[in-house]
Amino acid sequence: MLPESSADVATVIGQTRSFPLLLVCEHASDAIPAHLENLGLADADRYSHAVFDIGAAHLAERLSDALGVPLVIANWSRLIYDLNRPPEAPDAIPARVETIDIPGNRSLSAADREARAEALYYPFHKVVSDTLDAFDTAPTLVTIHSFTPVWNGAPRAVEIGFLHDADPTLAEAMLAAYDGPHRTALNEPYSAKDGVTHTLARHATARGLRNVMIEVRNDLLSDDAAIDVVATALAGALTAALEEVAA
Repeated sequence: MLPESSADVATVIGQTRSFPLLLVCEHASDAIPAHLENLGLADADRYSHAVFDIGAAHLAERLSDALGVPLVIANWSRLIYDLNRPPEAPDAIPARVETIDIPGNRSLSAADREARAEALYYPFHKVVSDTLDAFDTAPTLVTIHSFTPVWNGAPRAVEIGFLHDADPTLAEAMLAAYDGPHRTALNEPYSAKDGVTHTLARHATARGLRNVMIEVRNDLLSDDAAIDVVATALAGALTAALEEVAA
């Protein structure tokens, strides 16, 4: 069965603290309900970047610990429903990701798609909204993602991207403040025009909150030591950027 409650859809890690910031990781999990039979994925693709953002959950948890802020983390694969897409988006339930076919998502009826949205999308975003509401001070929203080093045969040089929705302030400040060992860029390897800032738009832009989407190339998240390097650099950049935009 698909999840039946918001508690099944998302986990909130940490408590709302005096530091007003919420982390969200929409593509954290590789879990697929047994009755969906792995959506017909080939064995080689079952734990690929198409299924989840590799390393993103561990990175988000490290940042949550380092900053002392709560994290909303998704419990199910984005192939069941991509929580960073609205129900009307064709790629909310993709039948193909890059070169990877997802047979279990082919030929879904409108009712099938709506059932997935009802089970996953709406409950997840209610958790995000409720967690934002629990802050005493208007928080910043930061979403954490990872991306594959090669996409459709093209290598990606950028290692960390800072993306924004309508307001570029925090993304630009993080880019300027970043002092880690990685190649960084603004709005790479994606941007709002690719439809990837839906969570930011729904929860931050709509409320007038500072926001940024952080994309990390997943080969930088291969083990605990590597994740620590990225998390330390990002925590420093985010803290410095928030101080800058508040000045």
